[in-house]
Amino acid sequence: MAKFRIVGISFDHMHMGDLLRLVDAQPDAEIAGIFDPNPARMESAIATFGIPESRVFTDFDACMAAGPYDMAILCSATADHATYTERLAPHGMHIFVEKPFAASTEDARRMMATMEGTGKLMAINWPLRWVESHVTAKRLVDEGMIGTLREVHFYDGNRGPLYHLADKEEVSPEEVERQKPDSWWYKKSSGGGSLLDYLGYGATLGTWYMDGQVPLEVTCTTDETAGIEVDQHAIAVCRYTVGLSKMETRWGTFSDPWTTQPQPTCGFTLVGTDGTIASPDYARHVTVQTRARPDRHDIPVDALPKGERNAIEYVLACIDRGAPVEGPLDPTLSLIGQRIVDTAALSALQKRTLELLP
Repeated sequence: MAKFRIVGISFDHMHMGDLLRLVDAQPDAEIAGIFDPNPARMESAIATFGIPESRVFTDFDACMAAGPYDMAILCSATADHATYTERLAPHGMHIFVEKPFAASTEDARRMMATMEGTGKLMAINWPLRWVESHVTAKRLVDEGMIGTLREVHFYDGNRGPLYHLADKEEVSPEEVERQKPDSWWYKKSSGGGSLLDYLGYGATLGTWYMDGQVPLEVTCTTDETAGIEVDQHAIAVCRYTVGLSKMETRWGTFSDPWTTQPQPTCGFTLVGTDGTIASPDYARHVTVQTRARPDRHDIPVDALPKGERNAIEYVLACIDRGAPVEGPLDPTLSLIGQRIVDTAALSALQKRTLELLP
């Protein structure tokens, strides 16, 4: 029998299919159940992973009654993360939340309070955490290769959230336009927009790179497109005690970075007192400059070690040895990223610089 029984909750986010694939490939885990109110959204996963009808649910309570489960993977609309966490926690399971953390800092703190005292982990998954180039960049920063980190420059996004399904399956532009009016990604009330979709990556991994430093203030602006109620482009500037960092999100890149890197390049550029590191998404090397060697030179990426090759493997390993999750998956660190996101969103709305929200 599998050691870990995993239940998938909500298929709002297309990453559910990717995460279930990781569960399916994990020798000591099984897909013990899936839930979504709309059965059509589960059809692909049912076919792909051979999930029996007895493990497929459109009623949440019936799904919970079929437990117990060891961990829930939560892929609901961002605005529903807190509510689902409160519904899941009483059933005694670890909760794996697909990014972003929450629709607001208030919701994030609700989630943390809900899990407090349960003895169960809550992990916030940021898929860029599992990109080898970014992990390699973190190692080099921690080793002091570029001195004290002063600036984090982040540009990231994709053609748009409806252009791909699980496993990055392509969707035609015509189908994208057909889906937009009803998609939660394009509704403010559901936590849509490029800022909430991608700024958390820059803010959370940026905080990881900066070893937990918190900015003093944030200035942000977003685009406004007629007929679309959410932003598709946002630029935030964070002022720290040691410098400025820029985090830019974009729906509408020329190409998707996992197939062909667009221009500007998606990823991170890190600037320290003694050097710089460019870490493009999915690259096979990072590009480095240092005072000792100012010419740009490439350093091959590190292979992710066993136990940390992907998010599911990592979190299950933490559960197995009774260890906390660390880095961007740690809700405490991720909460700093959420505060940056909330401050940026309010700054864009009020069109002024704001101190970091508490």
